[in-house]
Amino acid sequence: MSQEEPRAPLQNFNGLPDDSPLVKAAVSELRSKAEQEKLQPWPLALSDAFLVRFLRARDFDHDLAWKLLKNYTKCRTEWPELNADLRPYSVVNLLHAGYHGVLRERDPSGSKVIIYRVARWDPKLFTAFEVFRVSLMTSELIVREIDTQRNGVKVIFDLEGWRFAHAFQISPTVAKRIAAVIMDSFPLKVRGIHLINEPLLFHPVFALIKPILSEKIKKRIHMHGYNYTQNLQEHFPASILPKEYGGKAISMDHLSQQWTDFIMESESYLQSISVVT
Repeated sequence: MSQEEPRAPLQNFNGLPDDSPLVKAAVSELRSKAEQEKLQPWPLALSDAFLVRFLRARDFDHDLAWKLLKNYTKCRTEWPELNADLRPYSVVNLLHAGYHGVLRERDPSGSKVIIYRVARWDPKLFTAFEVFRVSLMTSELIVREIDTQRNGVKVIFDLEGWRFAHAFQISPTVAKRIAAVIMDSFPLKVRGIHLINEPLLFHPVFALIKPILSEKIKKRIHMHGYNYTQNLQEHFPASILPKEYGGKAISMDHLSQQWTDFIMESESYLQSISVVT
């Protein structure tokens, strides 16, 4: 009786194309599990392109990918305030305010880099849930890229302009749900979280969030303060950073406008994965 041929090492899977027999077999196994358990990740179908992102997010560990897929489905159905309506027009004013942008170039490790500017978020107009929805829209778009599935994302939060009105938006419920999505409910590897211009007022809010974060995420959080330029460039080369952050790339305002245009152009896709259509 011949022994079963061992699987290839997990780390070898991530570099394989979607049409590789090993990848297709892993996708088929995950799909079979979802169908067996009658998991309905509506409105997204159980396509290869959809399922493979969960496998890559967990380095093709089947059990972890299955858990992530279940958590994603639960989040989509049970937390509509976060992600029921991913249509750009639901937050169009926040987008046009220049709240965030995605860098044109990846960092040296291949990660996608996103910058968020808190000063562009008016808490009188938008709740924390709506602001986080912008992040989900962006995540749903960049996770379609194979390189992003493999190498994840890094974010830079510019906390200049943070005030009491922002802090009041981050209730324990909001903090727990956002942390849950970041850690184990979305198929995207968070490779780094960088905070700059963080005021003293922000630290009590961070103290509320920190205990519910995983140890892995905690180790990937970097606080750079107000004199951040040198420290930030130890993680991101100046060539990819906007001019406003000591870099040599195009301005943050231009990046933000380009990304807003892309989100608006992706209206059809984002509507197709929204519960509200």
